[in-house]
Amino acid sequence: MQLRRLLLWQGGFALAAVVLAAPFGVTALKSAAIGAGVCLLANWVFALRVFRGYRAQAPAELASRIYAAEIIKIVLILGLFALAFATLANLNLPALLGTYFAVQVLPALFASRPASPRTANRD
Repeated sequence: MQLRRLLLWQGGFALAAVVLAAPFGVTALKSAAIGAGVCLLANWVFALRVFRGYRAQAPAELASRIYAAEIIKIVLILGLFALAFATLANLNLPALLGTYFAVQVLPALFASRPASPRTANRD
C-alpha cells in the first residue's frame, strides 16, 4: 500500500509540475510533460514488474525482480529521453530534467511520512 501511495503522490506532483510550467510557454510545458511522463511510466513499469504475482515466501526472487526491474527502468528512461531529443525540437532541458527530478524525489518525502491515525486504516 505504501507503493500505491507513492505512485499517487508522483501523479499529483507530475500534474502540478506541468501546470506550473504552463506560464513559461509551450516549450516549457511540453518539456515538463515529457519529464513527468517518463518518470511516471518508468516507475509504474518498475512497480508492475516487481510486485505483479509477488509472493512473500520467496524473498530471493523478490531481490532478483527488483534488480531486473531497475535495469528495465533505467533503459526505459534513457530510451524515452533519447527518443524525445531525437524527434522533438526546442526541448527545455531545465524543465524536462527538473520535472523528472521533482516527480521522482519529492513525492517520496511526502509518501514516506507516517499516516495520521484517521487515515492509517485506509491503506
